[in-house]
Amino acid sequence: MTVTVSPVITELPAVTEPQAITKLQATTELPSITELPSITELPSITELPSTTELPINRAWWKESNVYQIYPRSFKDSNGDGIGDIQGIMSKLDYIAGLGVNIVWLSPFYKSPQVDMGYDISDYRDICEEYGTLSDIDELIGGLHKRGLKLIIDLVVNHTSNKHSWFQSSISSKDSEHRDWYIWKKPTYAADGTRQPPNNWLSEFGGSAWEYDVKSDEYYLHLFAKEQPDLNWENPRVRHAVHDIMRFWLARGVDGFRMDVINYISKDTAFPDAPVIDPSVTYQSGAMYYATGPRLHEYLQGLGNILQEYGAFSVGEMGNVEDPTEIIKAVGFDRNELNMIFHFEIEQLDYCSSRAMSAARYTSRTWTLTELKRIVDKWQSFMQVNDGWNAVFLENHDQGRSVSRFACDAPPVRRVAAKMLATFLGFQSGTIFVYQGQELGLANVPKEWGVEKYRDIESLNFYNGLVATGESKEVLDTVLREMQKKARDNARMPMQWDASENTGFSTVKPWMDVNEDYRQWNADSQVNDPSSVYAYWQSVFRLRREFEDVLVYGKFSLVDALNESVFAYKRVYGSSEALVVTSFRDSPVEWILPKEYDRPGKMLLTNYSRNEISGVIVLLPYESFVYLIK
Repeated sequence: MTVTVSPVITELPAVTEPQAITKLQATTELPSITELPSITELPSITELPSTTELPINRAWWKESNVYQIYPRSFKDSNGDGIGDIQGIMSKLDYIAGLGVNIVWLSPFYKSPQVDMGYDISDYRDICEEYGTLSDIDELIGGLHKRGLKLIIDLVVNHTSNKHSWFQSSISSKDSEHRDWYIWKKPTYAADGTRQPPNNWLSEFGGSAWEYDVKSDEYYLHLFAKEQPDLNWENPRVRHAVHDIMRFWLARGVDGFRMDVINYISKDTAFPDAPVIDPSVTYQSGAMYYATGPRLHEYLQGLGNILQEYGAFSVGEMGNVEDPTEIIKAVGFDRNELNMIFHFEIEQLDYCSSRAMSAARYTSRTWTLTELKRIVDKWQSFMQVNDGWNAVFLENHDQGRSVSRFACDAPPVRRVAAKMLATFLGFQSGTIFVYQGQELGLANVPKEWGVEKYRDIESLNFYNGLVATGESKEVLDTVLREMQKKARDNARMPMQWDASENTGFSTVKPWMDVNEDYRQWNADSQVNDPSSVYAYWQSVFRLRREFEDVLVYGKFSLVDALNESVFAYKRVYGSSEALVVTSFRDSPVEWILPKEYDRPGKMLLTNYSRNEISGVIVLLPYESFVYLIK
């Protein structure tokens, strides 16, 4: 995050956290390749009237908290340097002790691992590196024994090119699976040069179409060329997906996280995309597939199966910022999805003028009021329209939140991680925590060179710049942005203890560990009442203890235009909770609204504050939750 930082104050009141403060550095701009425009104007911040009557439909999944596991990087049980299912089994008590209700397991299926498991070659079997089907059965049983539910990734916008369906499809135009994927004839330029069917950009860079010499046709791949898109227009494809869902639900899985599920319906005319970034050949075609013409028909087909099993669902819906479109998928009575992930917060520091494949590796300055507008937009809209939010800051595709949205410098890292837990943990919605977030884990070291990165998206972008002869200055700047936002930041091995290889494995892991593991690990935190882990335990405990107000209460911003303090309230009947978080690395004065200047109960604080009144001096990254009845 880049904010205007006030001068650091060195004379601080006694606190329980280190007093030395490191000033945030301004984000370095990309030279020449990034001219940063002002962000698209967001709707003005408004508060709902206090008398607004909100619909409340209670559900077990609204009262749940989710812990995401990335199997490859969680825990290695057999000494091959790769995380596996038995490794997860060995840590179930740790997960249960955190206080979550649901575990989300990222893909573990058979896969060539081109995109770290999101390229599936067999939906009904397990990648040998991770274990066997019996291991999954054991995991399901182990979680259920502890009162936890399991959801798994459903990746059905595309398959691996090694899947038997695609192997059949590409073998012949007469194959029974030919129309299970999207094939199109080439187009031709005026000089006769063969061109892809349209100018759509792959999410991983380059054309979204791959040419097959044998058939003289292109197939569509919105991601890597090894991830061909399924043709959902074909009813046999939809039936096959439904069968996959039933296979896992019958096995005991409790629901699904649905990968890029909004991409499954495309505009079948496949028109060229508008030219947004003239510096590149291919352009984002998201407007033609992000909310395609038959999306909700397809989602209702999935929803019927979910309802039959009483199963949980959360959809990943990128490139959709219109709440009126998303409420069609998550409205309580729509019978589609329980909730979705949107990515407006995650793209705050993207340059909006760049193609999406490049936007992650550019930078822009953003303000706290922009973050407030986004949060308020989704919180207010969902509560008025009987929808529900999936609330998150981290997952397997994002940088670590303490490094990106606050500060991971040693003097403030612990309080900053706790502040973000407060900011996130008391919003309206189901809370998602990614492995290591509960420990305040940080991004990869700034000293890492590109050779240490493993993710196909980052490497494709960086190597593409190398191939076009970009300068060292540009490459170095892109590498700095990778250190902040690349997917590798979340995929480093989990930090279990201070032993060699951080207790993740007995051998060198598949990816280098973060050098800070000796200070930042689970073993040092689980029994420390002042740790980030213990703080997250308190967040989840309070959501259970004060469920009415902290889960189902109405959300409203407080002091909406303040550029230092993000404050909001949750209101349910006569109960009201004030949540205050400072996004500054130095003390800031904040005037307590008069309605809260009365006796109450301090539920949670990341320093040692007991009372609030009048003008409050908030310490660096301070946060608290104050309850009034």
